Amino acid sequence: MTARFVGREADRRALDVLWAERSAHAAQVLVVSGLAGVGKTTLAAHWLHEHADSFPDGQLYADLGGRSTLADGDRVSPATVLEAFLVALGASSVPNGTAQRSALWRSTTSGLRLAVLLDNAFTAAQVRPLLLGTATGLTMVTSRNNLTGLRVDGASVHRLEGLPTASAVELLAVGGGTRVAREPSAAREVVRLCGRLPLAVALASAQLALRPHRPVSALAESLSRGRGAVEALRVDGEAVMRTALDMAYGVLPDGSRALYRRMGLLPADRHDFSFLTSLADDAEGPGAEEPGVEEPGVEEPVVVDRAEAADIAVNALVEANLLEETGPGTYRFHDLVQPHARRLGEEEGLAHPGRRERTLRRFVDWCLATAASAEGILTPSHRLAGHDLSASAADATPLDGPEAALTWLDTYRNVLMGAVRLSARLGWHDSCWRLTDLMWPLFLRLRPSQMWIEAHALGLEAARRSGTRQGEGRMLTSGAIGLRNAGRYREAADWYRQALEMATADGDVRQQAQAVSGLGHVALLAHRLDEARGHFEHALRLRESIGYRRGAALTRRRLGETALAAGDLATAAEQLRRAGTELDALGEAYEATRVLALLGHVLDRHGDPDGGERRLREALARFRTGASRSEHWEARCLEWLGQAAETRGDREESVRHYEAARALLRRLSPEDAHRLDERLRQP
Repeated sequence: MTARFVGREADRRALDVLWAERSAHAAQVLVVSGLAGVGKTTLAAHWLHEHADSFPDGQLYADLGGRSTLADGDRVSPATVLEAFLVALGASSVPNGTAQRSALWRSTTSGLRLAVLLDNAFTAAQVRPLLLGTATGLTMVTSRNNLTGLRVDGASVHRLEGLPTASAVELLAVGGGTRVAREPSAAREVVRLCGRLPLAVALASAQLALRPHRPVSALAESLSRGRGAVEALRVDGEAVMRTALDMAYGVLPDGSRALYRRMGLLPADRHDFSFLTSLADDAEGPGAEEPGVEEPGVEEPVVVDRAEAADIAVNALVEANLLEETGPGTYRFHDLVQPHARRLGEEEGLAHPGRRERTLRRFVDWCLATAASAEGILTPSHRLAGHDLSASAADATPLDGPEAALTWLDTYRNVLMGAVRLSARLGWHDSCWRLTDLMWPLFLRLRPSQMWIEAHALGLEAARRSGTRQGEGRMLTSGAIGLRNAGRYREAADWYRQALEMATADGDVRQQAQAVSGLGHVALLAHRLDEARGHFEHALRLRESIGYRRGAALTRRRLGETALAAGDLATAAEQLRRAGTELDALGEAYEATRVLALLGHVLDRHGDPDGGERRLREALARFRTGASRSEHWEARCLEWLGQAAETRGDREESVRHYEAARALLRRLSPEDAHRLDERLRQP
């Protein structure tokens, strides 16, 4: 085994399964597809070597030249390969035509237990004449494309991904030696920047071998700068990864190349097909190109339908393994493909700045439109009056109900944050603070604390630069909640005080109440209970004075929490019952479920375990799906159910609940997960 062949046990087993499932009456075809440098040829050759006993009549190999950017006619033709194969098998004469050679090939190999490796295939049509005609043999094909056309010939396709991280680090150590073991974090970062591709990791390993005193961290820093591993990893001066990606890009249809470049401009780790439809339309539609400028490549017929144009462009990128489908209508670039697409997009942007700005503007508008749709579904009461989006904004991705809206926010949270940063950088101030505000249900339900704080800091600065006092006040109160949840109480109180001063000056009673309530919550978390109660009672008076029923109910929930913290369980239960009744009447499912969970916890502690646990289980079921879905509150319910079980002496059930809560909190709140670790260690 070569030093480069590591970490492919799962892939070898997958090929074993595909081989074992072969039909006894049909020729077997296995396709190994994947990005350049992922190790397709190495895996195929190694697997065939391991199974050499299954092919006593021999193994044949041909490189079909699919890595070339030349036209189809300049690649290795099936006729050429067939001639070589027939001669190798002892044919005394070879007919001239491809069809005749293919027929002779099938008859010659009939009944033979023969393996054929067709390396670097470009299309299914190139492979089809070379397929064996016998069920006793195997044709194995490697390609940078998925060769989906071969499925009609009964082919099984195995898509090869990057190495597991541990195996990639092992490969890095071939050249890095003990430095890799001494700097494990830096080593993992290097292999991440290499996309865990064996070729890229091997080149990084070679760089460490050439410079034996260079720290691994220095290599990681070098790869993270500029164009990254795509440009930095070279053989004899050639950026081999860039060359490979240039070749894959060069054979794409014009529409796919244009979409690839525009996607490269976006600060996104996921791509939504609905948005790609508008982006493909921009790439292909009338007026998309500047006068007198033509896209490179062969002219294609215009596709009128936007969705069809996008589907064709996206499918070509997926077929070429440049784009990966990660879910329904969701796509991502490979880690090494992203910087290549970005380079091409930036080069086009320098030549055509108007086109670049149009792409970025459309991206931000789509984020605004879809986030607004999610807000309208999940938190309609949060909508800021007087700041509706313009009718010219991009079409939103359709969201079918609360579950779909929250799933979309979760999937595209980094995309939305990228759009916030982009808007701040480009001086699109209104878009920056508006998008941050529209992301409220993401912050409320999913609790990404660092993103919450960063987005509101950028949004606050943007609102101030745009002179929007309503936006500034909203950023202060919503951002303060993020600071509060992160335990930064002093900063949170400062933001609330600034919001209160603004609201008082503007005569905005509702915003005053929001700021006062926030100050009360900070005091509650700091266990200054008298101060907290005073703030909440003040907020309640303000909200009742303007008839704000929802706000008043939420304040009663806070008063219930304050009574709970003081040990006054009867008052806590009374306030929570009133809050829950009002929220149910208003149709506030999520807030009502939070109150239901709190009431269940209070009743359990107040000596009503049956009523308490029943409410907690009902709240838990609601938090797991639908309009009230929230992993944060799911974890809280599980912990409270664990406490209830522990109180009645059921250690087994309490441990089960605590472990389930801890599994959620490890991702949501490591500090709370550690607290549960301590609890579970107790006898």
